[in-house]
Amino acid sequence: MLVIKGVIKAIPHTPAVPWGLHSLFSRNISSSSKLWVTNHSPPVNVDAKRALQTSERRRGTFTDRSQFKYARRLVVKLGSAVITREDEHGLALGRLASIVEQVAECHVEGRECIMVTSGAVAFGKQKLTQELLMSLSMRETLSPKDHTRADANTLLEPRAAAAVGQSGLMSLYDAMFAQYGVKIAQVLVTKPDFYNEDTRRHLFSTLSELISLNIVPIINTNDAVSPPPVAPQDLQKGGKKTISIKDNDSLAAMLAAEVQADLLILMSDVDGIYTAPPWQEGARFIHTYTSDMHDIVQFGKKSKVGTGGMDSKVEAATWALERGVSVVICNGNQEKAIKTIISGRKLGTFFTESSTAGSAPVEVLAENARHGSRTLQALSPGDRASCIFTLADLLTSRQSDILAANAKDLSEAAKSGLAKPLQSRLSLTPAKLKSLATGLRQIAESSHTNVGRVLRRTKIADGLELSQVTVPIGVLLVIFESRPDCLPQVAALALSSGNGLLLKGGKEASHSNRALMEVVKEALATVGAENAISLVSTREEISDLLSLESHIDLIIPRGSSELVRSIQEQAQHIPVLGHAEGICHVYIDNQADLDKALKIVRDAKCDYPSACNAMETLLIHSDLVQNGFFHTVCDMLKKEGVTVYAGPELSKMLTFGPPPAKSLKTEYGSLECAIEVVKGVEEAVDHIAKYGSGHTEVIITENKNTAQLFQRDVDSACVFHNASSRFADGFRFGLGAEVGISTARIHARGPVGVEGLLTTKWVLNGDGHAAADFAEGGPSTYVHESLPL
Repeated sequence: MLVIKGVIKAIPHTPAVPWGLHSLFSRNISSSSKLWVTNHSPPVNVDAKRALQTSERRRGTFTDRSQFKYARRLVVKLGSAVITREDEHGLALGRLASIVEQVAECHVEGRECIMVTSGAVAFGKQKLTQELLMSLSMRETLSPKDHTRADANTLLEPRAAAAVGQSGLMSLYDAMFAQYGVKIAQVLVTKPDFYNEDTRRHLFSTLSELISLNIVPIINTNDAVSPPPVAPQDLQKGGKKTISIKDNDSLAAMLAAEVQADLLILMSDVDGIYTAPPWQEGARFIHTYTSDMHDIVQFGKKSKVGTGGMDSKVEAATWALERGVSVVICNGNQEKAIKTIISGRKLGTFFTESSTAGSAPVEVLAENARHGSRTLQALSPGDRASCIFTLADLLTSRQSDILAANAKDLSEAAKSGLAKPLQSRLSLTPAKLKSLATGLRQIAESSHTNVGRVLRRTKIADGLELSQVTVPIGVLLVIFESRPDCLPQVAALALSSGNGLLLKGGKEASHSNRALMEVVKEALATVGAENAISLVSTREEISDLLSLESHIDLIIPRGSSELVRSIQEQAQHIPVLGHAEGICHVYIDNQADLDKALKIVRDAKCDYPSACNAMETLLIHSDLVQNGFFHTVCDMLKKEGVTVYAGPELSKMLTFGPPPAKSLKTEYGSLECAIEVVKGVEEAVDHIAKYGSGHTEVIITENKNTAQLFQRDVDSACVFHNASSRFADGFRFGLGAEVGISTARIHARGPVGVEGLLTTKWVLNGDGHAAADFAEGGPSTYVHESLPL
């Protein structure tokens, strides 16, 4: 029995382990021993000089990569392919130096690092080859016909090479770590060391002492006296020989379990685990591996380097995982691999328990979304509409649960100091839910004519007819901040358009998003498409999601300009639909109805100041400054609590006025705005072209010609006459809802409803037609006749 802080935990029976070490892990634990325990929170050093505990107690492992930053004790295993050069000429010094630098940085940060390394044989072979070649050169001089020189490498005995290389390898490590002020110690082990109780106890006592002295232990098998598990031989890789060195995966797994490491990093020359050998067609990389995935992985017959294969690495990783050690298998050739893993980025294959994984890997969710899209397409329009009607009804019937979840988010947001505009976007109310339900019913009504609608029919030739029909884009990734009301809106639009959907909400709305996702899943279950839409865990890094170009067809960001711009910059291989900023202008012409102007300006700025379609800059004709209307509109804005800033031209006209605006290209997202003076509609158009973001612009005038000129020359997604900018919205446009607003000029523009989530395909029906028949002098001719829809 093991007692920790008064809690008694039984030590389970040790299951079978690699190398048959079935009795290796039983050890009596002193009642006075203290443990350092990690429970997915920053670790606490309970004893400054704690003993290593080797019980078979099953500890909780990390359930997602973001928790790696809390890993205190690391075991890093360097495979032979990482240490050595492919040309067999010694060690890959540059790569090794980079790994040493990362381990040293982890050590300096306060982490306890242990390295399991290969390389002694490689280093020794390099030295011995030089000596052997000198000897053979003398023989060649005496006997020019002696051709054994070419076989110098094959004459080397691995154990002799190990004996020569061990000291040189450690000297190299010592010199490299010394650059960072880190002390190291060499620990050589053999297989019998783990069978013998005394030597095993001494081994881990030594490791405990070294760690307590702030020294990095570097462990290697003593190949000088212990033969490898298979006959030594050189293996081929890419036409070049690589050194076959004893596989240390099982050794690293055993050490990690014995020392109760938090994280084991197995570095090899492979990116991680694939569903099949990576060179085979259809092989898919697995970012997150759970024990129940073993049956879907097909391993190659043997590794291309070293003595073990990927199956042995998986066996070692799963064995360590069962003993409470989180594991990542990664490519040691990847730049900054260790630091990247520790930071939580998706590199390599992460081994975790399926029961505590929290959710399926995002790749699986994306594949489910693609299959779900096919399911939605196969449904009748009536079934898709029925599903959306069900979702609308659930928003009303589950209102109390949804609002209770939202109240938790609002409370946490207030405690965390979330910005007021974001808190406003975060809030859900009965009125908002009612408006949402109304919009969803509009989408449901339109679902009968979305997917499969024929846009064009053309008679190519007799018996050859072409149609252009609407189809879903595929799989959408919608990333949104704060606004949980986006979730049901976008879900309904995806349902209506037959698209699979991944939703990534902000952590500030986590409770609300989960509650809303429950009603979405319930609605999807009525048509057998539960997996078509999924909420991605907030633990997934956005940068990792943006790398799934083979799974995601379109990204739609909804949030701050910083979020949207960041996604647009990072998503290099996936199209992004959206707008980075909503710098909306209202221009009051000198022929405007001033009562209308006051009403529109108040609504555009004050109705919902955090919305992207809220007015940010008010442009006023210079005549209105002279007749006093400027003061009237300023007084109105100040009564509404709006802070006003003056543009450069306005500042020149006023001795005492509002403080100057820092920039006229600012999206305030709050009760703030800038006011600038222009001499006419042409200057207003020029100002918008210079400072606008292409979102929504408004002119207030009674002169229709002026309005037409403004609407013609302003190049924005939405251009309004005598109406508030707040009408730039999918629901208000009659689209039911919007998936976002696009300021792009390709595909959709402005509020994007269902049609913006559809593309087209061409369907051709013939009767044995061949293109060669239409060649000059052929029996067929093109007609290209338009047919009625």
